[in-house]
Amino acid sequence: MDDRTYTAHGLPAGPGLETIDDIDARFRTLVQSPLRAGLLRYLNARPGEAFDVDVLMQAFGRLRLDVENCVRELVDSGVAAVVDVPGERPRFSALRPDEERLAILLDTFLERRATISTEDQSPSVQRFRELIGRDEKMLIVFEWIRTAAKSDISVLILGPTGSGKEVVARMIHELSRRARARFQAVNCAALPDTLFESEIFGFEKGAFTGALDRKPGRLELANEGTLFLDEIGDMSLIAQAKFLRVLEERRFERLGGQRSISVDFRLISATNRPLEQFVRDGRFREDLYYRVNAFAIRLPSLRERQVDIPVLAQRFLARYCIAQGLPPDGKTFTREALDAMVAYAWPGNIRELESTVSRAALSAPGRLIRAQDVEFLSSFAVTPAMSSDRLPSLAEAERAHISRVLEAVRWNKKEAARILAISRGTLYRKIAEYALEQRESLTLPASDDE
Repeated sequence: MDDRTYTAHGLPAGPGLETIDDIDARFRTLVQSPLRAGLLRYLNARPGEAFDVDVLMQAFGRLRLDVENCVRELVDSGVAAVVDVPGERPRFSALRPDEERLAILLDTFLERRATISTEDQSPSVQRFRELIGRDEKMLIVFEWIRTAAKSDISVLILGPTGSGKEVVARMIHELSRRARARFQAVNCAALPDTLFESEIFGFEKGAFTGALDRKPGRLELANEGTLFLDEIGDMSLIAQAKFLRVLEERRFERLGGQRSISVDFRLISATNRPLEQFVRDGRFREDLYYRVNAFAIRLPSLRERQVDIPVLAQRFLARYCIAQGLPPDGKTFTREALDAMVAYAWPGNIRELESTVSRAALSAPGRLIRAQDVEFLSSFAVTPAMSSDRLPSLAEAERAHISRVLEAVRWNKKEAARILAISRGTLYRKIAEYALEQRESLTLPASDDE
């Protein structure tokens, strides 16, 4: 009868095993888990250092419970140690086993070339890991991404402007079986009906004036890959009807063409608009809504995870310093600057935070970045940098004016463009450039065509 004790994951507990076979089996079982194997390599690559669970969560993009369980298994197996400091969270470090056979197995494992995972090869995953802080909301999103990448199901990414929707779309593509094929991104907000067919379906030579040669559309280019429709909530009803037909039949004709072309693509869509309300209002087709919303991923706004703002700001600042040839700690925020950033609403989310940090680092005269060096773009926030003692820049004045006009006409872009005396295309570009977003307290906008 086997009277040994076992851990929660079925590993024999403790190093006190009697046979070499038992030790070998225990170690093989330990490193069978990619996360345990990754943690073991991570700790041994940094001898003399100790890491808390938050750091390991960010490094591997895994939920707290998963990391805690796996690192405890390493401790129980005698290949990692707990570093307890009074008043601080436990930290974990590499440990050289006393047991000679276990030490030999560990050395052999570390000498073997590590298998580079699909996640480690993905540029978008590396970018997404930079957006993970202490709040677990983004780690939960990471789990949804991993789930979505396993199949060809249509995904709808929901989230406010600047929250990283395209990064998530590219992650799903790069982690899926279609990663070797193309990723085609289309911004529906910047695509009027007159250009929709030629951009999506392509055109034949002579299809219209100026069509001097055949041009493949985004659908054709996305064959066997992924088509990403950004801001799908801004797609017109005419465009919705044409695109729905392609989704149902997986066939289309180029503009001016006669031949039907078959396509095999994975659809990922994104929006910051209330699509369910648009369906009820008749502004978005119900049948298309159910087609694009087979699996939904919601990205939290930055103000929903305030605890991450100082972490992300410091991370972006270190990256800025490295890009400028400075040491990672070449510049640092004062406590007042961080407090001002935490108090700010961040309507432009991650994108706005990153650009704000870069501006602050550039404008700060010395190593310290003070509160007065941090300039916020939103006209809705009163901050030290936007006080009445400083005149706004041209960009700030333009952003504030466009925002006021949009609010006054309840985000009716056609009417806003008329008042501003600019085209709707220019207005769309300004909205994206200044990361403008409709406030939740406002009523739903009227149709762009009203």
